[in-house]
Amino acid sequence: MKSGTAQQTDFLVIGCGIAGLRAAIELAGTGAHVLVLSKTDLTESATQYAQGGIAAALSDEDKIHLHQQDTISAGAGLCNPAAVQVMVEEGPRYIQELIEWGTRFDREGTRLAFTREGAHSRSRVLHAQGDSTGREIVRALFARAHAFKTIEFLPFAFTAELLLDAQRVVGVRYIDEHRQRFGEIRAGAILLATGGLGQVYAETTNPALATGDGVAVACRAGAELSDMEFVQFHPTALYLNGAPRFLLSEALRGEGGCLRNIDLEHFMPRYHEAGDLAPRDVVCHAIVTELERTGSEFVYLDMTGLNPEKVKARFPRIYATCLEHNLDITADLISVRPAAHYAMGGVATDLDGRTTLDGLFAAGEAACTGVHGANRLASNSLLEGLVFGAHAGHAMAASVPRRTTKPARRARAAAAAPANRRKSATSEVPPEVATCIDQIRRIMWEKVGIIRSGPALSEALDELAHWERPLPDFPSRPHYEAANLRLVGELIARSALAREESRGAHYRSDFPYRLEKEECQHSCIPHGQPVGFR
Repeated sequence: MKSGTAQQTDFLVIGCGIAGLRAAIELAGTGAHVLVLSKTDLTESATQYAQGGIAAALSDEDKIHLHQQDTISAGAGLCNPAAVQVMVEEGPRYIQELIEWGTRFDREGTRLAFTREGAHSRSRVLHAQGDSTGREIVRALFARAHAFKTIEFLPFAFTAELLLDAQRVVGVRYIDEHRQRFGEIRAGAILLATGGLGQVYAETTNPALATGDGVAVACRAGAELSDMEFVQFHPTALYLNGAPRFLLSEALRGEGGCLRNIDLEHFMPRYHEAGDLAPRDVVCHAIVTELERTGSEFVYLDMTGLNPEKVKARFPRIYATCLEHNLDITADLISVRPAAHYAMGGVATDLDGRTTLDGLFAAGEAACTGVHGANRLASNSLLEGLVFGAHAGHAMAASVPRRTTKPARRARAAAAAPANRRKSATSEVPPEVATCIDQIRRIMWEKVGIIRSGPALSEALDELAHWERPLPDFPSRPHYEAANLRLVGELIARSALAREESRGAHYRSDFPYRLEKEECQHSCIPHGQPVGFR
């Protein structure tokens, strides 16, 4: 694979989900040139698949301090209070901004419609087109971004590594998959908004692009990571032979659905006073307990007691997708089980997205501000990306006092169109790489999953080390993704082994209790160092 001409831009944003787009808009407001990279098509991001909604204290019955309390309570004693305060206080303003930019949230008459999800004390979750909230937000953000002539987009550009100069990140090396060559982009500041890492697990609700690329490249460059052991498993992923692990939104239970075991017992009231709307970690552990107790592979999500027409109107995307697999959610019991869903940990940042490396910022799921603690409150992820994406954009602009230079070579206009859906010429996975990825995902699911133990985590680390492979002379995107998944898996397992307690999404069968409050700390992985706590 050849190298192409180096490009120069004022600011580089890697990822075009809610955090990346909001940061790019903030940066473009200063008149700077912003280049946004996407590893696949521009319309592909984790945000695009977000069903449930975006949480904010906007209704008449709600208060900001209640949203703050719910977030901290769900976080199992590990939330960063300052980050939570920023998110819940500024969230309503940024959502109003989305509405001004054309985001069409669902309404009841002229009033915004709110629903309730697990661990929320109020109905505060906004949704759009029933269960297509993320897609609608991305549509509005793209429309806003295209109003700025200084924002350009480059799809099918996979970030392979960060470029450093005297411990400052000054650019990236990327694979241009259409031209099948490497390229370099230099920038005054760079934002990692690359999304999650769910593909490290065999069972996940995440899209195929969620291979932990941002965390991996930041780690190799020397950035500090935090809370990598906290991976949230969503309680209800569709579990059918031949069907993808399609996410079944928590809002289904918020609207009245309930969980039943294989014997049709409504079991959640036995595990938590909030029943089916308990925090996600509680619901996951309850489901796993019921699976073990009954010897079943799944439990049921029951929507049959609700008005069928209301269910179809409220969840059109979920209804249509399940119907493709001959499952009518208004009449049939839905077989579900947990699947990897969201990473609370990631690249350690401050409240403005600054990492421990000069010139490098992070926002969204790739970042760790500590806002989610050990267990994310439902529908706070889009809010986090929105608020901290804006914060990162503002801080990046301030970090470079004036525009550095005009771009040496501008991305072609055709490449910037969100409607462009060309497929990558180099996306096919070589058989040996596919085998490596499958084994990594199996190891992580079996030994670093919902229930963990010291011996299993140690075995996982040994097995992951076995699958470490040097990159070939001419690596493709799948080669890098396999390496990223293996590294991210190792980081999760190392952090999980170091945390000798059970807290939030992290459960150790050999350490089933929480440490005392004064002993509760965030894990951290400084470059080249063992896992520590602070």
